[in-house]
Amino acid sequence: MEDKIRHGKEVITEKLNMPRELSLDVPKIIVIGNRDITIENHKGIIAFDVNEIKINSRVGAIKIQGSNFEILYIGGDTISISGTFKAIIYEGCTE
Repeated sequence: MEDKIRHGKEVITEKLNMPRELSLDVPKIIVIGNRDITIENHKGIIAFDVNEIKINSRVGAIKIQGSNFEILYIGGDTISISGTFKAIIYEGCTE
């Protein structure tokens, strides 16, 4: 049943030309070089270390690996992180 609802949302989103991240509640990740990442529509921080960050999202955990991480901004469902990024890994994604 949940798959039918999600499919219906996807069809409506396409027909109305809406941004997918808003209507489907999926994370939007903006990466600038390997120094800045902004994640919108997250569900909280699972773990934070200077070399690894785990962010919860509707599609599962998002693990970011690298070094010298610093949280620049947290507000609502948006987080901005700086550092040197080496990998973004989607854990537990079923889609």
